[in-house]
Parts: sequence; C-alpha cells; structure tokens
Amino acid sequence: MAVSRRRKTRFKIKKFLTLILLVLITTLFLNLDRFGKVLYSFPHRDIIFYYAQANQVDPYLIAAVIKTESNFDNKAVSAKGALGLMQLMPDTAEWIANQMGKNDFKTQDLYNEETNIALGSWYLANLHKEFKGDTILVLASYNGGRGNVKEWLESNHWNGEHNTLDQIPFPETRQFVRKVLWNYKMYNYLYDD
Repeated sequence: MAVSRRRKTRFKIKKFLTLILLVLITTLFLNLDRFGKVLYSFPHRDIIFYYAQANQVDPYLIAAVIKTESNFDNKAVSAKGALGLMQLMPDTAEWIANQMGKNDFKTQDLYNEETNIALGSWYLANLHKEFKGDTILVLASYNGGRGNVKEWLESNHWNGEHNTLDQIPFPETRQFVRKVLWNYKMYNYLYDD
C-alpha cells in the first residue's frame, strides 16, 4: 500500500513537472523575439547604421562581427592585441585610418565606439571590394588576413565555398566565419523589419 502511494506521488510530481516544462516552452516560443533580443542586443545601432550606409556594408553584418569579436564590449582586448568592439589590430587600424585620411589616429582611439565602428566598417567594405562581394571570403580575410586567404585560394587549400568551411586552415578563422554567419542570421531575423 505504501509503495502504491509513492508511485502515485511520483507520477503526480512527474506530471506536474511536465506541465511546468510545457508552459515554459510555450512561453519561450511565444516570446521568442523578446528573448532573442535579450541574447542578441543591438547597442550602438545608430552608429552602426550610419557607418554601414557610409561604407555600403550590411549593418547586420557589422553587428554580427561585433557580437562575435567582442560581444559589444568596447574595452575588449584579445590575447593577440586586437582592441575594441571590432577587435582591430593596432597596425591594421593605423593603416585603415591613413587610407581614410585620418592622420590624427592613436591606438587608444580603438576603445571609442564610433572610431572603432568607423574603421572596422571601412575595412569590411575594403575587403568586400577586394573579394568581389563574397561574404565568406570577406569574413575569412577579416579574421585570418587577406594575404592568407589569397594564399589558401591560390594553393587550393580552400576553395572559398560555404560548404567547405571545415577546410579553412586556421581553426580560429573557421570558427569565426561560422559564428559571424550564425549571428548575422540572428540579427537579420530579430531586427530586419
């Protein structure tokens, strides 16, 4: 008799927990956009849209790069020395600033959101022109270096196709491209009206 009561109690508890789980899943599903926007916040949207338009780059791609590189932390510093939101290397940032005619650039400027987004957006646009609009090659170059990507393509280490991302020689670059593409899909889904 006591065993039967325990079984009934366990069954009721399982039933109750299943019901709670269903309610939580339903709530999550019905509020997917709201929860998604918590996970995929969009700080600096005005700055991103301004420089996206100025450089003819998709603003959601810029947001995806920032999300992947720094998770929108303007004070981020990588182990390799990349700085700010878009994780620009100081030498690369100085080259970009010179190309843009900004002669007063200082490395510390990379911690400024607007400067970092301006330089990073220009760089994405520059890579976009060089790689004829191929987003996969642009992202691989942004992370792995344009010279490396050209070498991989010329030596047939990688053909630049989306379905061969696993052949990118640098694991970090391979992971970066995948993450940015995922984040890009999420920003498009959540914010593109």
